[in-house]
Amino acid sequence: MTDREAFVRASTAVARHAMVPEIPLYLASEITPIWQATEAWLHETGTEPPFWAFAWPGSVAMARHMLDAPALAQGRRVLDFAAGCGVAAIAAVQCGAALVEAAEIDPLATAAIRVNAALNGADLLTLDGDIVGSACRWDLILCGDVCYEAPMTGHILPWLRRMAAEAEVWIADPGRAYVPRAGMEPFARYAVPTTMELEDRLVREVTLFRLRP
Repeated sequence: MTDREAFVRASTAVARHAMVPEIPLYLASEITPIWQATEAWLHETGTEPPFWAFAWPGSVAMARHMLDAPALAQGRRVLDFAAGCGVAAIAAVQCGAALVEAAEIDPLATAAIRVNAALNGADLLTLDGDIVGSACRWDLILCGDVCYEAPMTGHILPWLRRMAAEAEVWIADPGRAYVPRAGMEPFARYAVPTTMELEDRLVREVTLFRLRP
C-alpha cells in the first residue's frame, strides 16, 4: 500500500451512497475533518482539495444509469474522466466493460480510486495527470460534474467534442453554471440525494447528456 492509499484509508470510512448501494466506497463522513487533514497534506505535497472523498451527484447518476442498463457499458472500452472517487468507473466494471480507465489530475484521487476499486474487486486502470489532448481509444467517456468552473470547461470541452466524433461522451449536469447548452442531448434524469455540507440542498436534479461533436 502506498502512502497516499494509506492516507485515503485513514481519512475515510467505508460507506454506501443511497442511490448506488451496490458499490461500497471509502468516503469522508464529514467534510471539515477531511478538509483539515488534506490541508496538512496539501501544505507538504501540493495536493488538491479532497474532492475524491465524496460521491458527487453527477458520477452517482451515471453509475446508477449503467447499473440499471449494463448493456450500455458491457464489452466497451470506458474512460471515467475526472473520476473523483471512481464510482462510475467501478460501475462500468461491474457492468462488464472490456476495459475501464479512470483519469484524475490529483494523485490522492487516483489513490482513492485504487482503494475503492480494490474494495469492490474491480479491475481498472488509473491514469495520473491531464489527459486532455490524448487520442481517442475509448468507446464511452463518462464525465461526471466536470463543468463547475469556466477555466475547466474551456480547457476540456474542445477535446471532449473531438472525442465525441469517435466515442459516446456522457456529461452529467447537477445544475452547474458552465455546462454548455449547444450540442447536448439529454437522455436521463435522476434526483440524487446529497448533503447540505456538499451542496446547497438535500437533493440534486442531475441530467445526463450525450455530447455532440
